[in-house]
Amino acid sequence: MWRRTLLTVSLTAMATTAQVKIDKAAYQGWPNCYRMTNGEIELVATSDIGPRVMRYGFVKGQNLFAEFAPEMGKSGEKEWKARGGHRLWIAPETKETYALDNGPIQVEAKGGTLIMTQPVEPETGLEKQIIIQMAARGTAVEVTHRLRNTRRAAKEFAPWALTMMAPGGLGITGFPPRGSHPKDLLPTNPLVMWAYTDFSDPRWTFTYKYLMLQQDPKNARPMKTALFNPDTWGGYLLGSDLYLKRYKADPTKTYPDYGSSFETFTNNEFLELETVGPLTKVAAGATVEHLERWSLHKNVKLKAKTDAELDRVMLPLLR
Repeated sequence: MWRRTLLTVSLTAMATTAQVKIDKAAYQGWPNCYRMTNGEIELVATSDIGPRVMRYGFVKGQNLFAEFAPEMGKSGEKEWKARGGHRLWIAPETKETYALDNGPIQVEAKGGTLIMTQPVEPETGLEKQIIIQMAARGTAVEVTHRLRNTRRAAKEFAPWALTMMAPGGLGITGFPPRGSHPKDLLPTNPLVMWAYTDFSDPRWTFTYKYLMLQQDPKNARPMKTALFNPDTWGGYLLGSDLYLKRYKADPTKTYPDYGSSFETFTNNEFLELETVGPLTKVAAGATVEHLERWSLHKNVKLKAKTDAELDRVMLPLLR
């Protein structure tokens, strides 16, 4: 649980812009964490490992992000840890993707902005940075992911932003605008399979406009798919709280995993909502950015998994 007793140090990191406040405190066994709040929502990141955002929820409400209890408060492991929360990777998925993020990072609170910078990864030569900006009112958060290539040669990769959601909820995403035959003859988007993808699994629900994936703590079988949507978005309904992340993809660029801008994965521990940037050849010393927009919504009731009901719930939020 969140411990609200502040550390007895000089909090040069404390900052306030309008109603956004950042203060330093302990969280889940990590002594050096940063809580960002506007009084309605709160977000917690730690400088003891990362960059990771470990909590995002309403003040005094549930954490929508997954937390793996055996890994909380720990650091310095010699192998990569899932841990939970929100992280930054590179795609396509290779051994380099699993570069360790188990050590301390630099965190700066600047005005109402939280800047988390990881030391250069020896595995990749990349410096990873996550920058958080929270609206003074409401639940909107902008999350900028930056990767700087510190090596002497160009490096090709795609930014990959992954959010691990707490168990028991429903993942939701939408297809690009639908059309009709014979008016629309060309395909509009890929729907990507992995070797372990099984669309007969009961956790999937497909409608004409939407794709849903249920997180089931009793089903350990991994499941994944991906698609492309210029207006990429993923939602997660946990109880009556809805988390929404959005990303603008560019159809003129090349994306990894058969052209995917959105990916979702689940097993018995969590469900993941992932946005993927375009494959980019990043020159020596250059930086690539990937922007997500987050929001939270209360008292969301989904009465049926139908297009009409999903339109009723999701379209006002996506506008």
